[in-house]
Amino acid sequence: MFKNYFKIAFRNLWRNKAFSAINILGLALGLAVCLLITLFVSDELGYDKYNSNADRVYRVNSDFKVNGSVFNDRESPAAMAGTLMKDYPQIEQATRLKDNGKVLVKKGDQALFEPNWFFGDANLFDVFTVQMIAGNKKNALKEPHSIVISEYIARKYFNSTDVIGKTLRLNNTDDYKITGVITNMPAQSHIHFNLISAMSGRADSYNTNWINVNYLTYVLVRKGISQQDLDGYLKEATKKYAEPLLKNYIHTSIADLENKGDHFKFVTIPLTKIHSYSTLINEQEPSGNIQYVYIFIVIAVFILLIACVNFMNLSTARSAGRSKEVGVRKVLGSSRSTLIYQFLTESILTSFLALIIALGLAELIIPYFNQLSGKEISLNLVLNIWLLPYLLISTLIIGILAGVYPAFFMSAFQPIEVLKGKLASGFKGSWLRNSLVVFQFSTVIVLIVGTLVIYSQLNYIRNKKLGYNREQVLVLQNTYSLFNHARSFKQDVLKLAGVKSGTMTPYLPTSQNGNTEVYGKDAALSAGQSTALATWYIDEDYIPTLGMDMAAGRNFTKGTLTDSSSAIINETAAQMLGYNNDPLNKKIFKGNGVPINIIGIVKDFNSGSLHNKIEPLVLRLSEQRGGMAFRIQTQNIPVLISQIQTLYHSADANMAGQPFTYSFMDDDFNHLYQSEQNTGKIFVSFALFAILIACLGLFGLVTYAAEQRTKEIGIRKVLGASVTNIVRMLSGDFLKLVGIAAVIAFPIAWYAMNRWLQDFAYRTTISWWIFATAALLAVIITITTVSFRAIKAALMNPVSSLKTE
Repeated sequence: MFKNYFKIAFRNLWRNKAFSAINILGLALGLAVCLLITLFVSDELGYDKYNSNADRVYRVNSDFKVNGSVFNDRESPAAMAGTLMKDYPQIEQATRLKDNGKVLVKKGDQALFEPNWFFGDANLFDVFTVQMIAGNKKNALKEPHSIVISEYIARKYFNSTDVIGKTLRLNNTDDYKITGVITNMPAQSHIHFNLISAMSGRADSYNTNWINVNYLTYVLVRKGISQQDLDGYLKEATKKYAEPLLKNYIHTSIADLENKGDHFKFVTIPLTKIHSYSTLINEQEPSGNIQYVYIFIVIAVFILLIACVNFMNLSTARSAGRSKEVGVRKVLGSSRSTLIYQFLTESILTSFLALIIALGLAELIIPYFNQLSGKEISLNLVLNIWLLPYLLISTLIIGILAGVYPAFFMSAFQPIEVLKGKLASGFKGSWLRNSLVVFQFSTVIVLIVGTLVIYSQLNYIRNKKLGYNREQVLVLQNTYSLFNHARSFKQDVLKLAGVKSGTMTPYLPTSQNGNTEVYGKDAALSAGQSTALATWYIDEDYIPTLGMDMAAGRNFTKGTLTDSSSAIINETAAQMLGYNNDPLNKKIFKGNGVPINIIGIVKDFNSGSLHNKIEPLVLRLSEQRGGMAFRIQTQNIPVLISQIQTLYHSADANMAGQPFTYSFMDDDFNHLYQSEQNTGKIFVSFALFAILIACLGLFGLVTYAAEQRTKEIGIRKVLGASVTNIVRMLSGDFLKLVGIAAVIAFPIAWYAMNRWLQDFAYRTTISWWIFATAALLAVIITITTVSFRAIKAALMNPVSSLKTE
């Protein structure tokens, strides 16, 4: 029986090649997009699950709000890990990491910068599941100046993983003995290790101050202990160890802070949620966004539904041609259930043929999709064991869902009427088909609006006045390697033609370098008078080089000795401190009671991402050799960079093999919004797919309408109707449906995109022109698609259509 169903289904598909091709292509596009999004979502939700105890591991974050100053960070006190293990037996392990960023590694006569250098506790591998290629993970990080390296580093520097006992020189100063080699970290990890030096012997790792946060703390709880339990332990420990320090430094308690809406607490985040849920800007790897995951899931479902709607529309459009087939088969004894099985077999066969094409399309699109999303997704059915059964079951369900309506619809034809040339009652003007078209175009309009809003926000970001000039600023990283030659190097660069000015500091608006210190308005740091403020150390050339403006007072002056004990604050800090009118001769006091004279207020400027509000900031005068920035003005940038590189390597005999790394500040700024830019491109791609699939469905519907109104069109042409009249008649009904779709889509799109914009502290508005543009595009798409088929119907010879009676 099923063999016959299959044979007949295949013959019908082959006989109607054009409709079958459109049907299969529409479903294939929907399945391909759905497959890509499924792989993307699976990748996003799979982060850190390679850890065998992932469901019991948490990271401790800092969350402070003191007298209006907010501080959120992934780091916590150095003493926390050991204290938690000592005080709470419910905690199985607690380990620390110190992120040191890049490190200079010697390779022969060359020195190369390697990212992802950490200091780690000896019990690190009891919390993180990492496979050891060589060495013993139990004692690999016990001894001072021991180091564990990744397989990548081992092969790069020694061309082998048999390196136990060998040494690496880091930063041209310290030799480390290799005690272990680990496999390269999986791509789906929120943190990656290239080199892990032993924590033991590091002086600041013994710091007991619970207000000083500079270590990553990961906690492995025992089975049965919940996140809520762990948060409770942290709350108790914070009161016991941090509150006395708060009372000593700023004369306030945790309860006093909470009574006025502030807080001082440490919060946990599950290991498996760090990638998708963390909103901190200083994560080692770019974080995902769980909202995007949800959005893409919804898009996948709706695009797939659009594809299924197409199948229904195209199948019913063919129904006039198959009505006699149904009538003859019923006269010969076929039951309605037999016909339903037959039509469902055709639908399922179509769905599986579409799956084959969808796999090919997905394989072609994946490189482009990976480029947009920054992932390494593949269609490897061996690595993704779940994928094949998922595809087969999903395709079967889609085939049934897409075919059930046409199957029941066409099997209901009455044989007497269809053999007389009449179709079943209600065949014309179906509210269901109209509803499906409205659904299709509502989805398309929502995607168009979403795309326009995303690009409007990105344009707003690009053109917003940030309070500094990021254009034509060359940033040099890791200039600490110059040591005592840094100042003379800066002066030599300033002498080059094309260099207008320069500053020496790693604290730039587009960098993630940060520092927070406690200040008070009185020397006693009284309760309510003290707060933690971001503090950047700069030189006297910083403000003019970056094109910042002073709101009051003056900039630091070269050679003025008292400026080393002075500060410039931004407008936000001045407002918080109450010094926004006249800052001169006002003072703030550091945590140790040292007075700092405020000499000026710099106008607010945005640092980091526009996701965050401008934070209160204190600028201090100090020589910082970790980075430099030069404002340049030249038509030959490569030559200028080459000249600077030559000066860099000739600054000292030891610099000859040092890597020279640089970037441009506008590129660094754009990198902060790489996720949004990629999302915008992905949105455009999905919107184009949705439009293409919807057009196929619309083509099927207008084909159906033209078939149903063949005689009407013939009569109208005989009575003098022009081609334009016929096209207008057939297009009018569909334009009404698009209008209804716009009315439904606009509030949904506004709500969804307004929620998305809430993630930005500084954002554009959703203007009326966005909705008008989306509606206009939908109308153009409809007219273009409908006209193609309507013109063909209008050009038919009326004699041919009227002869069929």
